[in-house]
Formats: sequence, structure tokens, C-alpha cells
Amino acid sequence: MRISLFRRMSVDIASLRLKYKTPKEVFTEESIVKKEPFSLFNQWFQDALNTPEILEPNAIALGTVNKEGFPSLRYVLLKDYSPAGFTFFTNYGSRKAQEIQDNPNVAMTIYWTPLRRSIRIEGVASKIPREESEKYFHSRPRASQIGALASPQSTAIPSRQYLDDIESEIKAKLGEDGEVPLPNWGGYLVVPRTIEFWQGQTNRLHDRIRFKKFDGDVSALDAKVTHVGEDGWIYERLAP
Repeated sequence: MRISLFRRMSVDIASLRLKYKTPKEVFTEESIVKKEPFSLFNQWFQDALNTPEILEPNAIALGTVNKEGFPSLRYVLLKDYSPAGFTFFTNYGSRKAQEIQDNPNVAMTIYWTPLRRSIRIEGVASKIPREESEKYFHSRPRASQIGALASPQSTAIPSRQYLDDIESEIKAKLGEDGEVPLPNWGGYLVVPRTIEFWQGQTNRLHDRIRFKKFDGDVSALDAKVTHVGEDGWIYERLAP
């Protein structure tokens, strides 16, 4: 009975299709005003900010690899971006932080479904200065500060009540106005080596343009497929 009910209610996942862009909406190299990735990232990010259906435009998947070579993936919130790189914050005792310490090579992916756009970033992560982490930490809502102090992120705990008890103890100790001390917590800056921009096409001939940092001899590049950009970047179109 349970098996037949499950079969009646199941969805044919293989048949799921989402309509992407039309041939009139292709993403071309000519549409990139400045031939470096950060200006384009900012343009796409602003589009995401102005799209009401996207509730958290800065939610980004972060991939790390431990010293045994096993990958792990989770979502974090992107809190800053500039030509210097991409910044997120976390507990320095968390699994992601431990894996970054062992292997600083990371990957990040952001996907905005209503825009049919995705951006992939590969680079190296390192801690930002403590004073920058502290400044951002104290700009957060007080409840979030206390939550970060209360949580031994990624460690096994006995119950939800365990966290609630720690939170209550911190609130009682600090009172209503006491400054929340910075825990073992702070930011990472991801300095990118490659940034790929993807835009979906309904015919599955998706647009993919990848920027790569390059400090070699540009005359050795295949000019048919690789183009010299600005600020030390090269770019090329990838087959979908």
C-alpha cells in the first residue's frame, strides 16, 4: 500500500524543465562594458538586488576540501565584494574554517533563479584583519552577536536546550547594554583566480564566459578563443 501510494505521488524528476532565456537575450562578450570580472559581477549583483523574487541575493555556496581530499559544501552570506575579492564571515572553529586552514583553495557559486544567472568563483581564502572582523561583528544585531558567541559551531551538542541555556547565561552576564565580546569568529577574503558568468538559454546552449587571472605572455595565447581583458584578466567563452 505504501509503495503504490508513493508511486502515485512521485514526480518524474527527469522531466522537470525550467524555461530560461530566449535567443534575443543572449549574453555576449560585446555586452561586457569593462573587460574585467568585478564590474560585471557588480552589474549582475545589482540586477539581483532589484529583483523582488530574489530574497537573499547574497546567499552563496562555499566549497572547501579537507586534508584528506574530501569536499564539503554549504551556504554562507556574501558580505562584501571589491576588486580585492569576496568576503564572508564565520566561526573560526567551524568545519569550513578548519578545512580552509588545511587547504585555502575554495570555490563559491551563486545562483539567481529568476534571472537565470549563475556566477562561479575559484580562489584562495585567508582571514581578514581582526579589527575589520570586530567592526563588522559589532555592526550586527545584538541578538546575532550573542548567537555567534553562544554557538560552538560545527561541534556536537546534546540538545537545542543546551544552546538556549548558554544564550540565557550570556544575556544575564552582559545585561541589556553590555558589549558582546568578539568570539573566535571573523571574516575571510577569497581572492579569485577565475570567475565564470553563466546565463541559461532555453535551448540549453547556455552562455558561459570565464575570466582568469593571467600574468604570463599574452602573445602565447590562442587569440581565436582567448581574449586579453583589463587589469591582468583574460576571458574566453566556454561551451555549455
